Amino acid sequence: MDKIRIIGGTPLKGNIRIGGAKNSALKLMCASILTDGVLTLTNVPRLADIRTTAQLLESLGIEVAFETPDGDGAPQRLVMNGGTLNNTVAEYDIVRKMRAGVLVLGPLLAKHGKARVSLPGGCAIGTRPVDLHLKGLQLLGAEIELDGGYIVAVAPNGLTGAEVTFPFVSVGATENLMMAATLAKGTTRLINAAREPEIVDLAECLKAMGARIQGAGSDTIEIQGVESLNGAEHAVMPDRIETGTYAMAVAATRGDATLIGARPDTLGAAIASMEAAGVIVDRVPDGMRIRCGALVGTDVMTEPYPGFPTDLQAQMMALLSTAQGASMVTETIFENRFMHVPELSRMGASINLHGRSAMVRGVHRLTGAQVMATDLRASVALVIAGLAAQGETIVNRIYHLDRGYERLDVKLAACGAQIERIAG
Repeated sequence: MDKIRIIGGTPLKGNIRIGGAKNSALKLMCASILTDGVLTLTNVPRLADIRTTAQLLESLGIEVAFETPDGDGAPQRLVMNGGTLNNTVAEYDIVRKMRAGVLVLGPLLAKHGKARVSLPGGCAIGTRPVDLHLKGLQLLGAEIELDGGYIVAVAPNGLTGAEVTFPFVSVGATENLMMAATLAKGTTRLINAAREPEIVDLAECLKAMGARIQGAGSDTIEIQGVESLNGAEHAVMPDRIETGTYAMAVAATRGDATLIGARPDTLGAAIASMEAAGVIVDRVPDGMRIRCGALVGTDVMTEPYPGFPTDLQAQMMALLSTAQGASMVTETIFENRFMHVPELSRMGASINLHGRSAMVRGVHRLTGAQVMATDLRASVALVIAGLAAQGETIVNRIYHLDRGYERLDVKLAACGAQIERIAG
């Protein structure tokens, strides 16, 4: 199994190009089920989860083709022909690898009236139940039962628009219901909907395919169903989580780098928290420039968008581990997202857990160590800690990283990091 070896202590300086958003691309790929035409996505990142989703679509019969432009690290184009779909069963062997697999459920029901989808897998950061997905689809007229670890759903009379009020904000449920509602009869209103930029990106793609959607980015989304959707071409938005991750890596090493292609408007709360910790964030024409001298402690609480993203909590904790003073990091989204704490502690971080909060007392310097990655964002938090630490850090079990970060070691090395991937 591959590892990453880091010799820490070198400030990151230079340029880092931000890729397409994984959390957007995966959902956009599922939208190909809704059309008999061809959906083409540009700015697609090269990630394990993208390949897994492509395999899932191919298992449904959809023709999928990756087109790689000239140039090392250039973004991919992804061409999907929804008209070749001939299967409505999403098997366990593929869906178990990632959470996003459940997002084929709504499109399959809307377009083909039936679906058999394995309950999803992904990182072990909490239960993340699919109840809201299922209850919402039932309100649209689906009949659903669970059978041997599979969601079995039928809509014998097609889906019908309805008002769906989510008891709490769910990005996945909002996306699944929004896609399903595009082909439902009548009007659907999603109340207490997620407001993430990725929701807006999905809505823009669906509208390019002929969907009628209003309110994406607000807490109420209205979808007027249409008879069919056509093919389209859509560019995947830049990855705000990758942006935040590299910003924190630069700051943790007290470096100075520009994140090319970054969109600061999608990272308001994260930028505010970094600035409160002493990070200097400059908006520049082609992205964001990150600089940092002294870090100071600050309190952070994860919340649904536009609050601080849970997907940046582990990275922020690594950053705050060497800040002057104390910080409180509170996780409100997932109940099991502090698995990186013992590993950071192995590197000398001073962190005490109190339920869903972690008290971080900054230390002068972290020390390199052998550490184990437990999930995607925890993995990259350990990389950030290793970049800032004195001595050698070995991050084991990095297959998690490949799910969400493209050419991480190459991008960091180009900014001066002493980092290498070691084949297992």
